[in-house]
Amino acid sequence: MGGVSTTEAAEHAEPTDVTTEATTDATRPAEQAPRGSRLPHVPKQDRSRATRQRLLAAAVACLAEHGWAGSTVSVVAERAGVSRGAAQHHFRTREDLFTAAVEYVAEERSTALRALFPDGAADRREVVAALVDLYTGPLFRAALHLWVAASDEEQLRPRVTELEARVGRETHRIAVELLAADESRPGVRETVQGLLDMSRGLGLANLLTNDGGRRERVVAQWGLLLDEALG
Repeated sequence: MGGVSTTEAAEHAEPTDVTTEATTDATRPAEQAPRGSRLPHVPKQDRSRATRQRLLAAAVACLAEHGWAGSTVSVVAERAGVSRGAAQHHFRTREDLFTAAVEYVAEERSTALRALFPDGAADRREVVAALVDLYTGPLFRAALHLWVAASDEEQLRPRVTELEARVGRETHRIAVELLAADESRPGVRETVQGLLDMSRGLGLANLLTNDGGRRERVVAQWGLLLDEALG
């Protein structure tokens, strides 16, 4: 575990510890705290949660930029501003780190997607555009690298397959809600799934070229098709 024997040692190895920063600020002459006052205490659990989230965000960014081969635990830890020991305290293996990272950001994106239309969407074209955006950002690029790695890594494959199935089911549920689609009607479920498959295809095309103009026309056409198919 990178030479770290206890949880306390791992957490104290982080160069960006919040409590340390607060102590440093308080010792500056111009900002000296009044006698008898106490520095704000950041609970250890909150620091640990913040460290984990920095690692997850850094892992997705590294995977999107450098691919699986260039994304080691050390590279991610450096980008997140923590020690390798702290990273290994939170995630015992490289596979643990990257599958958790893609899942974490997928959940964040799902939450953000729901927040776009808190009262429902009047225009299905807006929903189509938002769904397509899910597949044209760094999350999709990172997930794609993970899929490619899983095709060669026997240990990684079942974990990524399970993750993809879970994320796919959640995305489908959100799409059904936002589109106000009645899946009890014949063909509606397949229409929604076709929209998600099309969105994934646009995301793949976007990896090589910025095809924004064509994508806008496709989104507009799918909005019309959905209005006809869903009623």
